[in-house]
Order: sequence, then C-alpha cells, then structure tokens
Amino acid sequence: ALSRAEPAEPPEPAALAETLPLIGRSPAMQNIYRVMARLMATDLTVMIFGESGTGKELAARALHDYGKRRRGPFVAVNMAAIPRELIESELFGHEKGAFTGAAANKSGYFEDAHDGTLFLDEIGDVSPKMQIDLLRVLETKRFTRVGGDQEVTSDFRLVCATNKNLEQLVAEHQFREDLYYRIKVVEIRIPPLRERREDIPLMVQAFIREASERYGKPEKHLTPEAMRACLEHPWKGNARSLKAAIDQAVILSAGDEINAEE
Repeated sequence: ALSRAEPAEPPEPAALAETLPLIGRSPAMQNIYRVMARLMATDLTVMIFGESGTGKELAARALHDYGKRRRGPFVAVNMAAIPRELIESELFGHEKGAFTGAAANKSGYFEDAHDGTLFLDEIGDVSPKMQIDLLRVLETKRFTRVGGDQEVTSDFRLVCATNKNLEQLVAEHQFREDLYYRIKVVEIRIPPLRERREDIPLMVQAFIREASERYGKPEKHLTPEAMRACLEHPWKGNARSLKAAIDQAVILSAGDEINAEE
C-alpha cells in the first residue's frame, strides 16, 4: 500500500513553544522543542522517555499533529493496559471465528494506524513473546491477523514511550536489545517537574485558564503564598498532578484568588 503522507515544513521551535500542548520555557523544554521541530517533517521512529505525568503522549500527539502524517490517524495504545491474552488480537486484529467470541473480522491497531502515527505507550511492559512479534512487524511492516493467512501491510510512523529504564532492562535480559535499538532511533527525554520548576508559573496560568473555561468559572489567580506552595511542592505525579490540584482549586475556591490552603 502506498502512503498518502504529505511533506510538511518543519515549524520553528519558537512557534512550537506557543502552540504545543507541552508547556514550558525552561532550557530543557526549549531543547525538546528544537528536537521536535526537526522531527516534524520526518518519519523517523521516536522514543520518548519520562516519568508518569510528564506529558509523553502530548509530545507524541504533537509529532503527529504538526508532522507529515497529520491527515492520517493517530492511534494511541497503552501496552500495559491490554490483557496478555488479548494483546495479539488488539494489535494485529483477528478473523471471524479465530477464537471464542470472535464474531466478526476486526482490524488491529497496526492496521488502524495506516498512513498515520502509532503511539505505543508503556513499551517497557511488553512480554518477551510480543517483543519478538513487534520486532518482526517493525522490520517488515507486514503481519497477519489472528486466525488469518493473508499478510496485511500497514505504513505507519512509530512513536514509543516508557517511564522505565530500558537500558537496564536490556542489561537484565528483560527487554530485547535488537528491539531497543529498533525503537530508539531518536530519543526525547521529558524532564520531571522538579527539574524545571521555573515552568510551574506558566503551567499554573494555563491550567487555571483551561479549568475556568471547562467549569464555567471566572478566571482566578494564585496568591503569592499559593504560588510559593506550588513552586516548593515535589509534584511526584508531575504536570498531571499539578493540573489536578489546579482543577480542584478552581472549582472549590470561594473568591477571586486561590490561596495556599485551597
């Protein structure tokens, strides 16, 4: 099958900083914008590393939305959330009657991502057997549905993400080295919030604006003490936990200001 992917002019890093769902002007984030700007017009496989809540899927989505495959589908798959007995069917699809409950033909995520982007999150949780199957598909872009005998071809751009140390898993023989190098063509590391605290005020402002619009509340602002509390908090859940805290404060605060207690 021929790809309908279109060429795309790579955006300037400064423009990306204004439009991406990722928020921040710290040196670490500026470097990420520069790398992403270079990747937009390519089909290179990208590996995104980062702790839970740092925005790995947002980065993957941005690579798609501003890239040459933006008119195609964006298929996001959490590999850790699929039961092991269903993962082959979910990824490769299945034919009617392939197993109990397979009442009709069904396409899988690989097929659904044709001409678009396939985002495999939590890639470090994949079983050894599935690692072999993944490597084969990534090398050939060909596979068969469960219960089928005809090869299916899918042309997709692969983006993976994990919060695990894959190099350590490779050293411990829990992750295939050949698969590791297949998916880590280009690497993006999104730093945790504690390493870029200078981005917190900008994120707070954006989260307040978003929550106010979503819940129909007037736009408020943090008191200096509240902002200090945000800057000093460890935010173990990173941007996700900061956003949850701001959402709650916007809903529950009584006045025009959000204080530290709220």
